[in-house]
Amino acid sequence: MTVADMLLATVPMARTLNLEFLETTSERAVVRLPDQADYHNHVGGPHAGAMFTLAESASGAIVIAAFGDQMSRAVPLAVKAEIGYKKLAMGVVTATAILGRPVADVVAELDAGKRPEFPVAIEIRRADGAVTGEMTVVWTLRPNA
Repeated sequence: MTVADMLLATVPMARTLNLEFLETTSERAVVRLPDQADYHNHVGGPHAGAMFTLAESASGAIVIAAFGDQMSRAVPLAVKAEIGYKKLAMGVVTATAILGRPVADVVAELDAGKRPEFPVAIEIRRADGAVTGEMTVVWTLRPNA
């Protein structure tokens, strides 16, 4: 099962928004939100909540891609998120997520019995390449009890 298949099977909101997982590696995750009138805001672009979900889903995809081999001993959980809306988003938007710490460093903390935290930075772009939003999600790997 691919990261995209797993997220679409286990995260109903990703299915609801018809998110398209274009790339899911431990270095980068790219997720697209199609232009859908049902999820527009009052100015005709994607609703802020839909863009939040898009970006958070991209961050989750990179976390699963980077730490999927750790899932037998730890659960990934979002700790906090901050988003800034920079420009009006219209049409299709794409979120690109980048892991903020080396995978090996996070796993070393987990190996040491700690609960590591790490940021994921996400940019949301319109089809013309303009950045419409930026988000940071801080994740943790909570060790299984």
